[in-house]
Amino acid sequence: MSADKSTSWSYAEDLPAEDDVLLRARERSFELGVTPISPGVGAVLTVLAAASKAQTVVEVGSGAGVSGVCLLRGLSPQAVLTTIDVDVEHLKAAREAFLESGSPANRTRTISGRAADVLPRLTDSAYDLVFIDADKPNFPKYVEQAVRLLKSGGTLVINDALDKDRVSNPAARDATTVVLRQIGKAIRDDERLASAMLPTGDGLLVAVKK
Repeated sequence: MSADKSTSWSYAEDLPAEDDVLLRARERSFELGVTPISPGVGAVLTVLAAASKAQTVVEVGSGAGVSGVCLLRGLSPQAVLTTIDVDVEHLKAAREAFLESGSPANRTRTISGRAADVLPRLTDSAYDLVFIDADKPNFPKYVEQAVRLLKSGGTLVINDALDKDRVSNPAARDATTVVLRQIGKAIRDDERLASAMLPTGDGLLVAVKK
C-alpha cells in the first residue's frame, strides 16, 4: 500500500464520529477481551442496514454490542435484530449497549449458544441481512446457513475477510487465512450471489442474494 493509500484508509477509518454509547460499548469489549469492529466498519453496517431497508437481521457474534448498535441505527423502528453468541457475558454486555442506545427490548433478540447449532433452527429465506463476525474456523458453516436464511435481495456481510492483510498474500498459509481465502473465492463463484470485497476495517466481504 502506498503512503497516500494508507493515509486515505486511515482517514476513512477515523472519519465516523462515535457517541458515548458506542465508546462505552468499546470499553466493555476491551474489558471482555473482545476485538470490536472499527468505526469504519460500524459506519458501513449502518449504511448497509439503512440502504437495504432490512426488517429482519441476524448477527453471528455479538461481541459487546458495538456492531449491533451500528446495525440498529440503520434499521427502521419496526426491524428486529437477532444476535447470537456462545458467551453469556458478551450477550449481557450487548444488551446493555442496546438499552443505552435507546433501542426497545422488542427490537432485539439475544440467543445464547453455538451459532452452528442455532442457525439451522432459524427459518429459511426469512432474513434481510446476515452479519458474520465470529470464530473463523466455522465461517464456511455460517456462510452456508446465511445463504439459506437470506431472502432474495438479502445482504450477507463478513467481517475480517482480509485477515489482517494475509488473505492477499499467497505465502500466508495458516488455517484461518486459508479458510477466509476459500470463502472469498467460493462466494465470488457462487451464481446465487453478487459480491464485492471492501477494504474497510480488516476487510468486509459483502454479497447480495440474487
